[in-house]
Amino acid sequence: MRARRRGGHERPWMDPRDLWSESLAGVLARPVRSALTTLGTVLGIGTLVITIGVAATASNQIAGRFDALTATSVTVVAPPVASGPPLVEWSGVEAVERLAGVESAAALSDSEGSADVQVRANDVVAPGALTEQTLAVVAATPALPEAVRGAMATGRFFDGGDIARHERVAVLGDQAARLLGIDGVRDAPAVFFEGQSYTVIGVLGGFRRETRLSASVILPPTTAADRMGLRDVTRVLVNTSLGAARQVARQAPIALAPGHEEALTVTAPPDLSKARKGVEGDVNGLFLVLGLVSLVVGAIGIANVTLVTVMERTGEIGLRRALGASRRQVAGQFLAESTTIGLLGGIVGAALGVLAVVCVAAVKHWTPVLDLGPALGAPVAGAFVGLLAGLHPSLRAARMEPVDALRAPS
Repeated sequence: MRARRRGGHERPWMDPRDLWSESLAGVLARPVRSALTTLGTVLGIGTLVITIGVAATASNQIAGRFDALTATSVTVVAPPVASGPPLVEWSGVEAVERLAGVESAAALSDSEGSADVQVRANDVVAPGALTEQTLAVVAATPALPEAVRGAMATGRFFDGGDIARHERVAVLGDQAARLLGIDGVRDAPAVFFEGQSYTVIGVLGGFRRETRLSASVILPPTTAADRMGLRDVTRVLVNTSLGAARQVARQAPIALAPGHEEALTVTAPPDLSKARKGVEGDVNGLFLVLGLVSLVVGAIGIANVTLVTVMERTGEIGLRRALGASRRQVAGQFLAESTTIGLLGGIVGAALGVLAVVCVAAVKHWTPVLDLGPALGAPVAGAFVGLLAGLHPSLRAARMEPVDALRAPS
């Protein structure tokens, strides 16, 4: 403590470095108590840092976590036409495939009449045996496996040659194959319906889109038109690259039915940005409440411990006042101690929060997204909480009279 002359009088003055050294000594004098007091601030600051980090990391993963079936799939539905040419030609799929952002596209044709067809796996009727299954019969273009994001379990899918030759071939969905007892195509099994036989050349499985096709018999478009009357395209399934779905949804009807695009119904995935903001807001709201509660608890702990410290050091306060320390200096010392505790809590809490975000991202195999602003501002926030918590105890210490403080029991 030094003396500074102001207005012709010597006034005691404490160097700021001495003030902080005294406050740090006061904190370290009771390490266990200081550590427990700091814990509340650590939890509060750490929770806030985790809130922002986890919310940013989670929102960054939404686009990747969104199922590709809803984030990158577009469906165009064409209404049936009573007379005249169809709205969508089978060759119209080629125009859609040329659009920017389109990865695969396939056309389908079905009807109410082909939704419930009695299908048999053999032409022998055994008394008392269940030889028929009710399945749907549809027509599709060769790109259907890619469009439904499936894979051939066995055999092959029909190609352009089969379509051009009007071949009586069929591909079964995996569920339809199980129902009919067909587990392979090596022996060229056949299915029978509507008085016709069709050679099964493959079984399609792994449907991630249009899963109802797994219980269907899939025919080439020309064969389906000749045998089942399935001439008009009723649906077009389009898969796009991430971020291109909404643009493709606007362009696909024009490519499929120029001049009649208003008659088509398009189903496009929702806007991912809204979902990202919603999830981020929910996570932020939850953790923000927890963080604020922890900060309040930490501030109360700092205030309580600082007040107890003031009562325990009454004799010290009286001695300082008797040696010339001003009320401001006494209050500043205890404010510095509470601020130091809050600062330490902010530093430790920020470090633990960043570590927690990285660990969560590593466990979930995410890419951690860290905002340095909150992490660097956390110690300042902790110091501010400590400053506010120490106001009342510091003012109480400053109001003590030297004579009363020296007389108080230690």
